[in-house]
Amino acid sequence: MTPLNTFIDHTLLKPTATQEEIKTLCSEALKHQFFSVCVNSCYVPLAKQILKNSTVKVCSVVGFPLGAMSTAAKVEEAKNALKNGADEIDMVMNIGFFKSGDFTAVAHDIKAVKQIMPKNTLKVILETCYLNDKEIIKASELAIANGADFIKTSTGFGAGGATIKDVKLMLNSIQNHAVKVKASGGIRDTQTALEYINLGVSRLGTSNGVAIVSGDNNNNKSAY
Repeated sequence: MTPLNTFIDHTLLKPTATQEEIKTLCSEALKHQFFSVCVNSCYVPLAKQILKNSTVKVCSVVGFPLGAMSTAAKVEEAKNALKNGADEIDMVMNIGFFKSGDFTAVAHDIKAVKQIMPKNTLKVILETCYLNDKEIIKASELAIANGADFIKTSTGFGAGGATIKDVKLMLNSIQNHAVKVKASGGIRDTQTALEYINLGVSRLGTSNGVAIVSGDNNNNKSAY
């Protein structure tokens, strides 16, 4: 089996995150050889500086956490993050446009970001807690059709995080596509992490990466 640590995007996205906390996040990622650290775009330069001589990638969120920013704003934030050293981008789908049935606008939003990063990994966050089953399938299809390399469950700031049911719907949607699934939100312990991996997810977003790989699940952090 692929080592558990290589599935983890070690995450710190809370609004009060300090520079020292980001440094600690990066140190933990180096120690445990996580796949990446996932940070807000303002911290991409700091994370890249610390991780530049390692295999740990830097992931930046874009349009976070609401997804309601203009497409132009998302594109510029993504450009800036990539310029500063981000390897991957996790962008939030425009949930309001989606709920309005304006699928053309949702598609344009995703495609516009992917067009400026054809060689970098783009993960599209669906925020599944706000979607019913049919909407999860439709959102997955839109993201896949417009350049997503991953579809991702959650920001960790919504009404709920990843669920087995939602992830199964997303995994079913990527069949016959070279697209992967990232589960995030509420993954706090080793057992839960393995459950999602065994289902077929390729990445886990969590602030509890150290506890998950060490089996110390008594000192968990936030829901993300």
